[in-house]
Amino acid sequence: MTRILSTAATEFRIALRNRWVAIALALMAVFSLVLSLAGSAPTGGLGVDRLSVIVASLTSLSVYLIPLLALLMSFDAIAGESERGTLPLLLAYPIAREEVLIGKLLAHLGILAVAVLVGHSLAAAVAFWTDENAVAGLPALIRLSWSSILLGATFLGAGYALSSLSRRPSGAAGMAIGLWLGLVVLYDLALLSAIVADNGGWFTTKAFPVALLLNPADAFRLFNLSASGATAAAAGIGGAADAIPLWQSLASVLLWPLAALALAAAAFRKVTP
Repeated sequence: MTRILSTAATEFRIALRNRWVAIALALMAVFSLVLSLAGSAPTGGLGVDRLSVIVASLTSLSVYLIPLLALLMSFDAIAGESERGTLPLLLAYPIAREEVLIGKLLAHLGILAVAVLVGHSLAAAVAFWTDENAVAGLPALIRLSWSSILLGATFLGAGYALSSLSRRPSGAAGMAIGLWLGLVVLYDLALLSAIVADNGGWFTTKAFPVALLLNPADAFRLFNLSASGATAAAAGIGGAADAIPLWQSLASVLLWPLAALALAAAAFRKVTP
């Protein structure tokens, strides 16, 4: 545990030097405030409190922003060490490779957690200030916060895996952006195209729910929308939240970080200094 915490402290200092803490905090705070200040219009028509509607908006924000931040923080975690020539020295220490990964994960996840909690706290403050019934949406906001951290852990693990597979940060960065585009943007477009072509057939009724759960970003969105009570504020694939049992999306949200870390560990074990 001491070795893991030492690695985490080192990685956190590196993140401070690279201003990742300030960047993550600024992005989450600014976007959360913008969504909160603009989120009052639909509450009357939906019959829900303002905070629940804000949670639906923050869910859409988190799906795009948190994976991107996680990948940008992690893509050079291994490839950067290799290019700088510090990887052989790191692996020469009496510390297991899994401990190195967990230490890096703790540091980067700590940064994301602080950014998420600051952004969501600001959103809650705006909601409580403008709506006396906003306390009804507090459980949904808490649920969004911890599931956002798990989503970040998933993409941090994916970033470590890509960084281990590429010996250069530039290559790892390209693969990280490709992964973000594929899972967060293009995946949903492909599913929607398949639904249109299927016209209510086997894919729509059987394969589509499974395909959503196999994508960590979609599973995160479904879990939070179905639990928030503001699914009417969501559009597109988010409308499937009512059709998929909550426990299934929750299981996907919980299992994906473990799977991503296991994949990163397997890739890192194959790296030769």
